[in-house]
Amino acid sequence: MSLTAPLAPAPRITYSAVLGSPYVARLLGGTLTGRLPNGMAPVAILLWTIASGNSIAFGGLLSALYGLSSALAQPVKGRLMDRHGQSTVHLPAALLNSALLVALPLAGPYGGPVLATAIVVAGGLTTPPLEAGLRALWPSVLPGPRLRHAALALDTGTQGLLYIVGPLLVAALASAYNPAVALAVTAALGLAGTTVVALAPPSRRWRPTSSAGTQDTALRRLTSPGLVLLFVSLTGIGFAIGAMNVWSIAMAEHHEQDMLAGIIPAAFFTGSFLGGLVYGRRTWTGTTTDRLIAAGAAFLTGWLPLVALPGPFAATIAVAVPGAFLTVVVACAYVTTDALAPASRTSEAYAWLILSIGVGQSAGTALAGRLAEQPLASAALPAAGAAFALTILLAARRRLGPTGQLLRGRHRRPLRGRHKTP
Repeated sequence: MSLTAPLAPAPRITYSAVLGSPYVARLLGGTLTGRLPNGMAPVAILLWTIASGNSIAFGGLLSALYGLSSALAQPVKGRLMDRHGQSTVHLPAALLNSALLVALPLAGPYGGPVLATAIVVAGGLTTPPLEAGLRALWPSVLPGPRLRHAALALDTGTQGLLYIVGPLLVAALASAYNPAVALAVTAALGLAGTTVVALAPPSRRWRPTSSAGTQDTALRRLTSPGLVLLFVSLTGIGFAIGAMNVWSIAMAEHHEQDMLAGIIPAAFFTGSFLGGLVYGRRTWTGTTTDRLIAAGAAFLTGWLPLVALPGPFAATIAVAVPGAFLTVVVACAYVTTDALAPASRTSEAYAWLILSIGVGQSAGTALAGRLAEQPLASAALPAAGAAFALTILLAARRRLGPTGQLLRGRHRRPLRGRHKTP
């Protein structure tokens, strides 16, 4: 007779347990509110430009410049957070970003297109790095790796809601009032959400732990082949998303159903949200690298039905499938980044990850715009981006792992009175 009692199964992780942990609801809610301008500002800028008598083409350019400048500035702001802390970066960035969004309708008519372009670019450059900041906070807030796994999936999955709620809110405000009001509300929400996060104790106390070795060693680790290849692969993920957005507009025009331009992306991001909920509640076997590649393969497979040129209803259902695996890919990419990046520069590494997806999305949007009048090519572009991502991941497999840890949390100073993160 064995004297060793059988191990009890690990308790099931629930999202109520995650959200009930100290500071989690505040940090997640504040980050989502503070990042609403990511989904609102490009639409509000476009509508304001048109209402001011400028062309749709110029409005589209300003909108694209806002998103591109925001993405390009992410690594710089991530590096500043690693050096000076989060609140020191978040609050000034939010104040500047909000002031510039409010100033755009006031200064635009007097300075013409040149001043409007300068304000929009400056506004993009000063967006607070809330996404990278939140990912860096989870290890210091949640003591257990399974809780952090669920929080990361919830956090990643809810991002898509920004691009559903944000444009709808802007459209409602612009319709009921005018685009200038939509810009003002965008600025207010961004400032309010960022303030909630920046003044939270975990954000104020957060500091990275110094890496062993010199700054040159840290830089070499940040530019290691594994991380570089991971980031390159994620440009393919972003490319698929950008191409999908344009393809949905082409579908709407082809079938003369304007609502498809919003319904198809909404279905994709709804799939992402639901996929994240399912992924975060389960404990998965195998390594993070295995899950990353498997999710990348499923992401690619999900796009293939579009090549058959389905009708509106079938297309809307179809895009929810790759959407469901988007959260898994991104969540595993963050875990891999955490494992490979130097401890003193993790926020910067997260920012490069965000930049990679953003650059890919811009490229996908640009190329899909040129091919929008060719239905088969337009429908095949998302799959092409996903295939590129999977190819790079497979080639980089040995450099990405193996690591079966959910989140290492090795580099964050725990809050006073809390259990130290393993």
